[in-house]
Amino acid sequence: MAVPKGKISKQRKHTRRSAHWKLTVPGIVECPQCHSMKLSHRVCKKCGYYDGKKVMEVSEN
Repeated sequence: MAVPKGKISKQRKHTRRSAHWKLTVPGIVECPQCHSMKLSHRVCKKCGYYDGKKVMEVSEN
């Protein structure tokens, strides 16, 4: 049976486990058509454009 050679200190254990809790910031960019902020690689919710082309109709509410 596999047995560890030595005790793993609390600091080493916590350092290894702490690497996964951080959240990543979403990529927010400015829309080239209407200049509102949108998520990158997605259709703009304000104007409906993606990659310079009208992709969907947006209702004005």
